[in-house]
Amino acid sequence: MDEEYDVIVLGTGLKECILSGLLSVDGLKVLHMDRNDYYGGESTSLNLNQLWKRFRGNEPPPAHLGSSRDYNVDMIPKFMMANGGLVRVLIHTDVTKYLYFKAVDGSFVYNKGKVHKVPATDMEALKSPLMGIFEKRRARKFFIYVQDYDEKDPKTHEGMDLTRVTTKELIAKYGLDDNAIDFIGHALALHRDDRYLQEPALDTVKRMKLYSESLARFQGGSPYIYPLYGLGELPQAFARLSAVYGGTYMLNKPECKVEFDDEGKVWGVTSEGETAKCKKVVCDPSYLPGKVRKVGRVARAIAIMSHPIPSTNDSHSVQVILPQKQLGRKSDMYLFCCSYSHNVAPKGKFIAFVSTEAETDNPEAELRPGIDLLGPVDEMFFEVLDRYEPVNEPSLDNCFISTSYDATTHFESTVTDVLNMYTMITGKVLDLSVDLSAASAAEE
Repeated sequence: MDEEYDVIVLGTGLKECILSGLLSVDGLKVLHMDRNDYYGGESTSLNLNQLWKRFRGNEPPPAHLGSSRDYNVDMIPKFMMANGGLVRVLIHTDVTKYLYFKAVDGSFVYNKGKVHKVPATDMEALKSPLMGIFEKRRARKFFIYVQDYDEKDPKTHEGMDLTRVTTKELIAKYGLDDNAIDFIGHALALHRDDRYLQEPALDTVKRMKLYSESLARFQGGSPYIYPLYGLGELPQAFARLSAVYGGTYMLNKPECKVEFDDEGKVWGVTSEGETAKCKKVVCDPSYLPGKVRKVGRVARAIAIMSHPIPSTNDSHSVQVILPQKQLGRKSDMYLFCCSYSHNVAPKGKFIAFVSTEAETDNPEAELRPGIDLLGPVDEMFFEVLDRYEPVNEPSLDNCFISTSYDATTHFESTVTDVLNMYTMITGKVLDLSVDLSAASAAEE
């Protein structure tokens, strides 16, 4: 342990593991430590016994739920966009060889009290019950504009500069009503609230294109993919990558204390009386509580069920987005369901999550609109986690702290944080212009 490293990474959450993998591939000498004896930190995956211990103490789980080891319940459940940032990072680092993915069956949106399939193309827009006949035609024209839009080809811009035109102005040009704007902004572009309407439209158009490209990649019912056996496989896959490139791993290291010099710069980490020297520290907020601030809370319900979510075409894996406006809230609510088809539960069992940004002191009541869509549940657990973001200046202290995970059930915001941190640590932008066909192994 008494060695010198370029970077010490604290915590084995997904963000930290991706970064230790990327930095090791870059040739940096990396030491990766965690106070826990398991990988994943907040984003770990639990079997049934571990789940029970976490929420019910010493009470054993009921026998009718089946074998403990058949469960892989993700504490921070998120799907991946098939063409999105995380898949690009997986291919860039060749981590796909450690993982198998399967497409997610369905992508749905909550509208006026009902659950509908998200229309993602001009043809689907024409069939969708979400819109009336005239609205469908207008939506189809808008979808064709987005599909044809090419940032580098002004002929596709229809005279609009999307770095200046707001999303609201772009949508107004096509005469779409609030109802259509709601599902386009939240279920296709995956915005978490309505601030995007006042922001330049380019971001929304790019997000919509990512959705339709991801959907086209698998010809499936959704643009999402998910690893067999759940997300717990991901941090370990990046840990393997780091080890292949010379990274050192130490789990179960209590009280990892970050050491600073007189100028406030980090110089090492001490655990169990030994200090490892380093130039930089990367960690999750729990390792440097004095350098982060609380920015919110995520409320989550976890349900074990014996059936798929109703009104989702019997999908064995599905995401349902409940846009804020439909619920009279400031932020969206997310429903996530997975099952034995992705090897996260025994045959006939389904794991569902309802998550949102807590806006009141009664998060369980806030989650009710999502829970009401689940139908009968065998067991239900509730959890509220504080969300933190860094307030330090990394150029002064050489500490690079990730933000806590948000309530969304997809990975795009997670990857953005990782890529920003990578650039701050290395001064380089990670090139993710990879050949996505290289992920054939990930598509089985």
